Amino acid sequence: MSTADSRKNLDRRALLQAALVVPAAGAAATALDTVPARAATATAAATAGGGGGRFDTEGPRFALAVLPDTQYLFDADSSDPAPLRETFRYLVSERGESNIAFMTHLGDVTEHGTGEEIELAADTFRTLHGKVPYSVLAGNHDINGSTDDQRGDSAYLKAFGPKRYSSMPTFGGASPDGYNSYHVLRAAGREWLILALDWRVSDRGLRWARGVLDTHPSLPAVLTTHDLAWSDDDGAAQLSDNGKRLWDGLVRGNDQIFLALGGHYWPPGRTVLTNDAGHDVHVQITNYQDRYYGGAGMIRMYGFDLARGVIDVETFSPWFLARDPAKRTPLEAETIELTGPVDRFSLDIDFAERFASFAPATPPAPRPASAVMPRGTVAYWRFDSSGLPDAGRAGKPVTDGRVARDLTGNGNDLTVRRLHASGADALTWSAEHHLGQPAHASLRFDGGKAPDRGAVLTTAANAPLNSATFTSGYTIETFVKLPEPFAGDHAWMGILSWEGRNGDAGKTTGWSPDEPTCSLNLSPERFLQFVVYPQLQDADPTSWSHAVPVGRWMHIALVNDGRRTVMYVDGSKIARNPAQKSTGIATLGKPFVLGATQFDERFGQGFYGWIGDTRIVSRALAPKDFLSPFV
Repeated sequence: MSTADSRKNLDRRALLQAALVVPAAGAAATALDTVPARAATATAAATAGGGGGRFDTEGPRFALAVLPDTQYLFDADSSDPAPLRETFRYLVSERGESNIAFMTHLGDVTEHGTGEEIELAADTFRTLHGKVPYSVLAGNHDINGSTDDQRGDSAYLKAFGPKRYSSMPTFGGASPDGYNSYHVLRAAGREWLILALDWRVSDRGLRWARGVLDTHPSLPAVLTTHDLAWSDDDGAAQLSDNGKRLWDGLVRGNDQIFLALGGHYWPPGRTVLTNDAGHDVHVQITNYQDRYYGGAGMIRMYGFDLARGVIDVETFSPWFLARDPAKRTPLEAETIELTGPVDRFSLDIDFAERFASFAPATPPAPRPASAVMPRGTVAYWRFDSSGLPDAGRAGKPVTDGRVARDLTGNGNDLTVRRLHASGADALTWSAEHHLGQPAHASLRFDGGKAPDRGAVLTTAANAPLNSATFTSGYTIETFVKLPEPFAGDHAWMGILSWEGRNGDAGKTTGWSPDEPTCSLNLSPERFLQFVVYPQLQDADPTSWSHAVPVGRWMHIALVNDGRRTVMYVDGSKIARNPAQKSTGIATLGKPFVLGATQFDERFGQGFYGWIGDTRIVSRALAPKDFLSPFV
């Protein structure tokens, strides 16, 4: 396999990928009191990036690349920067694909800190210039290890001091001595703080670091330093003497610091400590210099996923991954990717809850209907006061005859009615809603079997939607939540549909001629089923989702481009979308229904759960244009 093919194969792996950058040396270091103005520019500038694609500052997922001790690659006349250059090339090429926000080096860049070693290392880091921001801090091998950050000038400071980072859009500033720095980066729709502290921080340096946190009181912070914790052979970490000093003097009293990373010691390890606010601080050691080829430029990727509430961690060597598998030596193959419990793991973090004490989450404000009706919107219903006047309080029944207005003005209003002998509680108003939903309201349906019960909202007999065929394409969206526990038998309940029999539309291919021409349903396994009988084909292409969750809101989108239909759940395309040609919907001039599906023109059970904003557009929309934006 060629190197190019090998890299393509790597792209298909379940590895987190990254990219980083080092702009060329520029202006002098920025002092703390001048930092906010520079930090304010980071959001726009960091987006542009360079190298392998555009970094997305707003999506819920990003990666932080962590590079531990590289000292054996810069060791006098036995130096070999090739592994690190390959790591940097890999990270740059994957910047956009893996949404890499930043890279941080944990110190001991070189073995002896000589001018020659430092110069070679500094030249190697130029592979990253102008691409993605990064930080480097001094380890005991980079400077005189018996000194702290007040040591004065050094070859390290000349090459890796504040001037190196000053043109980076994330660079916030450095301590007056130049050995401590910080960056402010924007990722996942918010700003984050990276502290890069010297191998031995003086009292003056600690005061500076506390000042940085005080100046940015709402930013979650990652602390990086060289000597923080050590680990036993089982990966159980505990603070070193220097780590205890940092813990007592900086970390435990500053709730912003939720992740602290160090190198220096091996083997790698991790632990969780509790700060003065009673919150978790994840403390971890990353160092692979004892591995083959001095760690071979091994990187650790921290994949932040704010949607899932996790940080996924993986460790691998791009240098070995880039090689032809058939030509890898046993040691190379052994060191490609590390999968032990301290090298590959996930951290469960409820980010909103963890950061609530210093940065309480602000829920998105409701969006007016006018802001979410793109070209081609034929119907839009919402259940706040704009769409359902005098909606009332939570739990109040929505009575028969009440009208949910079609806010497009196209005349597709929905009228409420109970099914069979259902009581008042079959349909009630609720303030619950999906976080990304424009309206902060929904309807709570209490449908079920034995006896059939429920409620529906239907268009009037002359509504334009009843006969719309959508031969140029369509997008149907809705927000749904299933109760937890999902008690009772609700198999094959309908969410939305058009009334009528597909047999009456001349269709012959389906499971039964008595099922409707278009419906979104839920199977016994909680799979979403969207079955449509197209206007122009005698077919019944059906999309199936995965088993959807209970107790959690989801956004569902059904998108047809005039040729085929694709279902999306929470902005992600599901797998089981048919390749059959599907043009339009074979409507029969009969009402559109929210809350149930007919069979043989009769309603059985109604929907069980919540339904929020629902919109129909007469063209295919991209996920970025859905009612709830996703990445």
